[in-house]
Amino acid sequence: MQQSRNFAARAGRWSARHRKIAILGWFAFVILAFVVGGKVGTQQLTDETSGVGESGQATRIHADAYPKQTDEMVLVSSEKLKSDAPEFKAAVEDVQHRLAATNGVGKIQDPYKVEGAGGISADGHAAMVSFVIPGDKETTGVKEIVDRTVAQTEAAQKANPELIVEQFGDSSADEKFNEIFNEDLAKAGSLSLPVTLIVLLIAFGTLVAAGLPLLLAITAVLGTMGLIGPLSQISPVEETINHVILLIGLAVGVDYALFYLRRAREERAAGRDADAALEAAAATSGHAVLVSGMTVMVSMAGMYLAGTPTFTSFATGTIVVVAVAMLGSLTVLPALMSKLGDRTEKGRVPGLGRLKDRMASIGIWSRIVDRVLRRPLLSAGLSVALLVAMAIPALQLDTGNPPLGDSLPQDKPIVQTFNRVQDYFPVESSGLSLVIKGKDVTVPEVQNAIGELEQAAAKDKELFPGTGVDVEVSPDKTVATVELEIAGDGANALSNRALDVTRDQLVPETLGQVSGVQTYVDGTVAQDADFNDTMKANLPYVFGFVLLAAFLLLLVTFRSIVVPIKAIVLNLLSVAASYGMLVLIFQHGWFKSLLGFSETGPITAWLPMFLFVVLFGLSMDYHVFILSRVREAVDRGMKTDEAVSHSIKTTAGVVTSAAMVMVGVFAIFGSLSFVMFKQMGVGLAFAVLLDATLIRAVLLPASMKLLGERNWWLPKRLHWLPKVAHEGEVAPAHA
Repeated sequence: MQQSRNFAARAGRWSARHRKIAILGWFAFVILAFVVGGKVGTQQLTDETSGVGESGQATRIHADAYPKQTDEMVLVSSEKLKSDAPEFKAAVEDVQHRLAATNGVGKIQDPYKVEGAGGISADGHAAMVSFVIPGDKETTGVKEIVDRTVAQTEAAQKANPELIVEQFGDSSADEKFNEIFNEDLAKAGSLSLPVTLIVLLIAFGTLVAAGLPLLLAITAVLGTMGLIGPLSQISPVEETINHVILLIGLAVGVDYALFYLRRAREERAAGRDADAALEAAAATSGHAVLVSGMTVMVSMAGMYLAGTPTFTSFATGTIVVVAVAMLGSLTVLPALMSKLGDRTEKGRVPGLGRLKDRMASIGIWSRIVDRVLRRPLLSAGLSVALLVAMAIPALQLDTGNPPLGDSLPQDKPIVQTFNRVQDYFPVESSGLSLVIKGKDVTVPEVQNAIGELEQAAAKDKELFPGTGVDVEVSPDKTVATVELEIAGDGANALSNRALDVTRDQLVPETLGQVSGVQTYVDGTVAQDADFNDTMKANLPYVFGFVLLAAFLLLLVTFRSIVVPIKAIVLNLLSVAASYGMLVLIFQHGWFKSLLGFSETGPITAWLPMFLFVVLFGLSMDYHVFILSRVREAVDRGMKTDEAVSHSIKTTAGVVTSAAMVMVGVFAIFGSLSFVMFKQMGVGLAFAVLLDATLIRAVLLPASMKLLGERNWWLPKRLHWLPKVAHEGEVAPAHA
């Protein structure tokens, strides 16, 4: 067999000849990366580093001006008793005494002496005892003090069983939410692996062959999680980064190994010996993996243009895990395959062979493709109509952060506590913070302007239902923070209208008239609005970069201007349809009982852009893989019509298996507690399912049939483009 000269073929050949170095080197890399990453630790984004726009500026000014402190509170409430009841007052005093006896606790508030909304709830059924622990909530000393206050709160609850006594704050709540978060990650990992293994067993029929893709994916994920540690010291990452790495790493790691292994099996079945089959797989599917991986990474790089630290961290995590998985598929995978040889057929699962034979005899995909190619215009028209119909609801897409209380499992005590805090003291979860910066914010001009703002807000009780504002001045008197209660839950239309009125009227007409003073509006609703505005402003750059990069890569790879245009159109249809399904499910409530959530709301603000970039990248896996086989057949002399039919049928098994793995893993994320993970999992699972069926089995062959040889049209002025070696350079084996 003529030796292939493309990079993937050379890498596979080297790995097969230096198996020990490739295998030991890979596992040494993974272990070293994971251990070093654990030692270094992961630097996560904070409120100060993740904020964008005006609210982000406000958060940073506030953090610089005030001493580090951890704010906590104890909520005392009762559905029957009011705060003036003797038992209620006794419980509040008990909490105050216990906190006062705890070393490190300061500024313990007496709710009966607080003016405004921070002491006794409007209905009188709750009191909030707030207190402060000096220092950063992340430090060990502060965490130990918080733990002692939590123990005191639990003791107060036991001593006052007729009331509800519970703690909530910067540190205590974060710890509980992180527990839910980690439970979700553990659940995703524990379920993803068996689901993936089952699909691979069905695909290959043997334990050894099924284990190789899973091994590659797991090691790629672990290695990437390790690498993120040092990288995060340079650029901090979002706390969900490990979820994203697991999601993408399992998907691409298994995909790439599947492409490789199935091609090697085909070559063995066609009569090649083990070494020749491996080299053919390296030159063909290995090359497709290289092109696909590069395309995916370039697509993910589009997130760097989103203008937010959150997307920057997502870009880094996804690019690294795809790069690691691609590197493993080109090095350690061929080395392991060479080492095992025909032993990859060991460990056959009884009954699976007969099941596969029965499925093959049915030939579902062959029948579908034959019918599509007989009526390509009708098939394409119906498919496009269906996709457009599914995409129409996307016109109603509303982005934002779903209210935290609605996005978490309601059976968790910390979620129930949060809901009670939000119900009794809305300003704690949905208020606005006005951060005022100047040379001296205690001068009469500034104080009078704050008073005027308070009076103006008091005139509009629909948007500002509070009884006043709380003002806190920094030690150096250069910053003042004004807490303003607003209507709504911090995410709905009422809250957004209050934000607009504050920024467009209240601040400009009062504090905006004082020279030398800058005012920045912060708060949950402000942060959501600024995040959305930043994304909308950068959306054209992200979309343009991803589309242009995909176009250029496919143009060079396939030396055709039609192929990349068609790929972009098909992928856009798939993404739009997945947006539409997200709107139907999470905004209109379709299947909400099945998916385990009770409240409808906006789509998580970062999700649409993330889905676009990820789906555009992942869909290229199938597109490049299938088109590479089509191009191979065309280069061997087949007509395009015949090549399309042959390639779709030949790759149907591996594409179906890869899609089943992706859909299975993504669907598991759809079952997690956090609504943002549900939305991400459902959106990805639906889009991949759509991509592997309607797009690849119907629209792709139908469009290629209609265009015929025009699929490969390249304008003469572009003939200077380099000719990339394709799968066709490997001659077919003869049995």
